[in-house]
Amino acid sequence: MKKIDSFWDSSALVPLCANQSSSLLARTALKSKSVTVWWGTPVEMTAALCRLLRDGHLSRRQFESARNRLEALRQGWVEVAPTERLRGLAETLLERHALRAADALQLAAALVWSGERPRQRQFVCLDRRLAEAAGKEGFQVATL
Repeated sequence: MKKIDSFWDSSALVPLCANQSSSLLARTALKSKSVTVWWGTPVEMTAALCRLLRDGHLSRRQFESARNRLEALRQGWVEVAPTERLRGLAETLLERHALRAADALQLAAALVWSGERPRQRQFVCLDRRLAEAAGKEGFQVATL
């Protein structure tokens, strides 16, 4: 079965590494979709995993397992590199949508990945605000 090309937000990838309520849905989605991310995704995911550890939602052992799963995921995904074009798109997106800077960079990376033709391209996301902006930009948003 050919996998559907898709851009994944960090919010949809964290449940693949750390057990959360959406983990089963994320694993199921991963079976049918390829994964493209922006360059900063590993940093965002590490921050999320560290926050889960600090807040007591992960034990040290679970945290280490989650980091290992992150490293395994990195072997199979495609990363969109930071470029001047991506930065410019992110700045424009901030003017059009109520996004945080990192979310604007993620959405800009998805636009670069899609050749700025988001129709018929999937954007996998758990963040409501980012999902709404991606939909307005023309992506088919897949929420878990």
